Amino acid sequence: MQVPYDLTSYVRVLKLASTPSWNEFSQVSKIAGAGIVLVGLLGFIIFIFMSFIPT
Repeated sequence: MQVPYDLTSYVRVLKLASTPSWNEFSQVSKIAGAGIVLVGLLGFIIFIFMSFIPT
């Protein structure tokens, strides 16, 4: 492991990174929120379906 080389590559990546615009941030937030809601809804549907199946 070459520590100086790793540090320079990390610094290079941080210099290239930029703060997203408000539009980009809101679009990513909406997509992530929709994914969370979709997974939660799918889990709830599976829970309801499994509660009707007798054990």
